[in-house]
Amino acid sequence: MIRIFITAVIYLISLFSQAQEKSGPMEVIEGSKLYCVELTINRVPSDKGYIYFAMYASEEDFLNRNIYKKTRVKASKDGVKISFNDVPSGTYAVTCYHDANDNGRMDFSSGGMPEEDYGMTNNVMSFGPPRFSDAKFEVKNKDLTFEIVF
Repeated sequence: MIRIFITAVIYLISLFSQAQEKSGPMEVIEGSKLYCVELTINRVPSDKGYIYFAMYASEEDFLNRNIYKKTRVKASKDGVKISFNDVPSGTYAVTCYHDANDNGRMDFSSGGMPEEDYGMTNNVMSFGPPRFSDAKFEVKNKDLTFEIVF
């Protein structure tokens, strides 16, 4: 149990604090339709800091922390909403966290528990590191909207 917990903590730290954006855009086939993926968090614990969002374009990118699109928005108790525009058809996953103390990373207690709220598309939370298979969704034929719950 401790090993799983420590692995989850290490994964979350590396996922949020050292993620790098891909060097170039995904190849879009000419004439293909692009879509919008809208994400809402209705309950943010405080107005302090920022909410960071990262979109991954494949399981491999998720595992290697290669971000396809990213953004941040000022935290608001009234909730936050962002959109990833110009998204081609494909399989994606989105993770996010509330950097309440605005230090640019997700913080953990000395026991390894997250001290800041986090979430992902599909809102599947389990012990251990986030999994692409839990957060993944398909973009095809229409724009999508997700609510993420902290």
